[in-house]
Amino acid sequence: MSDHYFVGEAGVPWGASEKSAWLAAQTQKRSYAELVEQRIHSLETRFNLEQYGVLSSADNNYPLYALTSRNWNSELPNVLVTGGVHGYETSGVLGALRFLESEAEHYAEAFNFLVMPCISPWAFETINRWNPEAIDPNRSFIADSPAQESSEVMGYLDRQGLSFLAHFDLHETTDTDNTEFRPALAARDAKPQDHWDIPDGFYGVADSSRPSPDFQKAIIESVAEVTHIAPSIDGKIIGVTLQQEGVICYDGIGLGLCMGVTDAPYVTTTEVYPDSSLVTDDDCIAAQVAAVKGGLNYLINSKVVA
Repeated sequence: MSDHYFVGEAGVPWGASEKSAWLAAQTQKRSYAELVEQRIHSLETRFNLEQYGVLSSADNNYPLYALTSRNWNSELPNVLVTGGVHGYETSGVLGALRFLESEAEHYAEAFNFLVMPCISPWAFETINRWNPEAIDPNRSFIADSPAQESSEVMGYLDRQGLSFLAHFDLHETTDTDNTEFRPALAARDAKPQDHWDIPDGFYGVADSSRPSPDFQKAIIESVAEVTHIAPSIDGKIIGVTLQQEGVICYDGIGLGLCMGVTDAPYVTTTEVYPDSSLVTDDDCIAAQVAAVKGGLNYLINSKVVA
């Protein structure tokens, strides 16, 4: 893959000059202020809004926001929803916002919510997986994180001192994973990357240390009412053996993934496929909301929530 990437020399890991060349090629393609911030501020009358940091880049400073339940009840379990860890994964951001706008208050008697709709605003604007330093935030939820996006989230959660029952981390898997982002990774690290077919449909990723299969199954069943579930290839999705239909497992904590940022027993990373000919952009957003609702309903119906 690295032989064909536009930055760097094949077989040589990137240094500062290659990362600078890559950054110089990135351009703003949409507005965080218009598409995300405005909707966040429109929710101020219904949720508590806090700016937990500022993401600084060469061209802009991006406020980072968290919204929490207006009537926080310490007797209720807490649920974390995160979107936009990878800024190019659009329905993760818009799905988190739509959940707040249309569904969160319906669950106010069962849960407290903390929602961070867009963790990587620079990447949202430039439609990128990486941050401006060519670092993947979703491999950077670790001590002394090299990614400001990740360290700001971890610092904020540490300051809150909360325990969570569940965490929904909203993502997408796109065609550009194979055409742009994996070739870029191969070039940056001078390491070949395995090729896999992009799954046509929704799938979920459980944390292998707390797989909670019934919780994952409820999410898949809820999403299936909105859009199609990704089929497996030889019992695998993106090269990983299925846990069950539409679900694989990753080592969330060991890989520094966002879904490993809390010790919540019920954790999932959603993966929507926006490039399918079978879905619209709105279907993808609806699938994210359905995933959260499916998980919450499971927690209520299975008596996990008193």
